[in-house]
Amino acid sequence: MDEVRLDKWLWAARFYKTRSLAVDEIGKGRVSVNEQAAKPARSVRVGDLIEMRREGVIRTVKVQDLSEVRGPAPVAQKLYEETAESIAHREQQAEQRRFGAEPSQAIEQGRPTKRDRRKLADWNRWSATAEPE
Repeated sequence: MDEVRLDKWLWAARFYKTRSLAVDEIGKGRVSVNEQAAKPARSVRVGDLIEMRREGVIRTVKVQDLSEVRGPAPVAQKLYEETAESIAHREQQAEQRRFGAEPSQAIEQGRPTKRDRRKLADWNRWSATAEPE
């Protein structure tokens, strides 16, 4: 086996739970092969670099082996090797998220009071359009 479809390989390497999820992500442009946009049927060969964006995290992996069959996780992990730059970048992003601001602390006050809701209702009644004569 010299080459495998990209969507099958991503599924076999356990990056996506189903092939249809892999196809959706490829279709959205979140997966590239050798720094080129890819389609689900694109052939993957040993030595190719695959870049995936998932939940704001970019992973770059080098294809080590090919498989069309989804196997156990230890076998799937032998299909690829993540680049050192990718690992360092992911760790840096994780650290930034860990030490970043807590979103709930940005809320200065709780739910709107009855008075606040009435002010909003009055404000929404006004229209930016010219009034008819």
